[in-house]
Amino acid sequence: MMERESVGPVEIGRYVLYDRIASGGMAAVYLGRLAGSVGFTRTVAIKRLHPQFAADTDFVTMFLDEARLAARIQHPNVVPTLDVVATGGELFLVMEYIRGEPLSQLVKRTTARMERIPERVVAALVSGSLQGLHAAHEAHDESGAPLEIVHRDVSPQNIIVGIDGAARVLDFGVAKAEGKFHSTRGGEIKGKILYMSPEQLEADAVDRTTDVYAMGLVLFELLTGKRMFAKSQDMTSLGKILRNELTLPSSIDPSLAKWDAVVRKASGRREERYPTARAMAIDVEKVCGGAASSVEVADWVEQNAGPQLKERAQRVAEIESGRAQVTRESIEAALKSELHGEGSVRSERTGGSQVSHAIDIPNSQRLAAGQLLDPADVDFRPKSKARKIVPLVLLAGAAIGGAIFFVKQNQHVAAAPPPPPAATTTTTAAPQPSETAAAIPSVVKPPTTTADDSPPPPPSASEKSKTVLAKTNAKLPPPPPAKPNCDPPYTVDAQGHKHFRPECL
Repeated sequence: MMERESVGPVEIGRYVLYDRIASGGMAAVYLGRLAGSVGFTRTVAIKRLHPQFAADTDFVTMFLDEARLAARIQHPNVVPTLDVVATGGELFLVMEYIRGEPLSQLVKRTTARMERIPERVVAALVSGSLQGLHAAHEAHDESGAPLEIVHRDVSPQNIIVGIDGAARVLDFGVAKAEGKFHSTRGGEIKGKILYMSPEQLEADAVDRTTDVYAMGLVLFELLTGKRMFAKSQDMTSLGKILRNELTLPSSIDPSLAKWDAVVRKASGRREERYPTARAMAIDVEKVCGGAASSVEVADWVEQNAGPQLKERAQRVAEIESGRAQVTRESIEAALKSELHGEGSVRSERTGGSQVSHAIDIPNSQRLAAGQLLDPADVDFRPKSKARKIVPLVLLAGAAIGGAIFFVKQNQHVAAAPPPPPAATTTTTAAPQPSETAAAIPSVVKPPTTTADDSPPPPPSASEKSKTVLAKTNAKLPPPPPAKPNCDPPYTVDAQGHKHFRPECL
């Protein structure tokens, strides 16, 4: 564990990375935030693999495979694997964020005060971890076939104790992938060798008893405050591990002699170990007459890591409140975009200038340098040319309709009878019937000659256009009759009686 280091919000797909809260040989762990759709957010822990691992193709393949398997482990004593993200040449393992402290830090603080962990608390921590391991060992795939998951890297660093009093095992996918990665490198061994079983050091096949072996060493450390194999003597310790030379708790404190049999059976030779992690958990709880309750463990965690937990909780609250503000603004921007009939828009600020992009997810704004999206700055614009064509078509249709209506009105005016000639002092005799009959054809077809016997001029282009529009208008349905004035819908006669108008009924 290391001091919190703020790296600023870094967007990784739908996640945002914030402070680095831990670092190890393979990866660093960050506080993160899931930015889901419709304003859903969630605080997570994101493990960011170091570049040398993410750059190895073989390792990436194995890591992704094993991480998918680890996601099938569902148990209260296992930290759930939520997602795996591969982007920008990097790998990220997304896990549930647990409000708690690594067991390694809790042991370190207890030892620094020259104290020991209460035995009933030790039993609760070891039993909970063993039950989580047993769930992993028993995991099956979709078809019911056993996955045969082995953690391979059980240690106090990979057990976190929450403020709810539960011990949870971490990093199944990373641990197993790491084991495969190193086993393919010509016998090269890396990792926490002081917790490795003899078969693991010799690169032999491993099974669930390999994790049981490591839990025996963890039990010894929690009881005594010391590691069974000292880190300062790696070569000597390596020989002791291969020869299976164990140190029992009673050699450190005779009052711990009742734990000797459990440690010996857990970390002894392969054929002598507990067959399952659950079998070891049962014996651990029997030794001290029952494990401590979750409330007791939670109080112990608070006593040993209260200030650190409080500081981290304050930082998480800051991150959550900041994301909540972004979420509200993104929803406002999405609603404003919808009212304009456009897709949602992402607004970025780069070098003082603003660039807008059409996107599909309302709340996927980029948070570079902590920039928040301001709905007032969003530039709304069409997402495609097809949306520009629709208004033009509607406008053209309205223009054609107006032209047809105008021509139709002119046609009605032209068809009306001409006004009578003005009255003069000269009287004209009434036409004879034969003259009237001869005059009728002149109404329906134009005369072939004029007064001076010259041919008629050809029709102009405008007259041809009017003729075409008139023919088109003739095919259209007649306009609806004018609506009668029905205000009021009745009349009143001289006697004051009301008579309703038929056309208004």
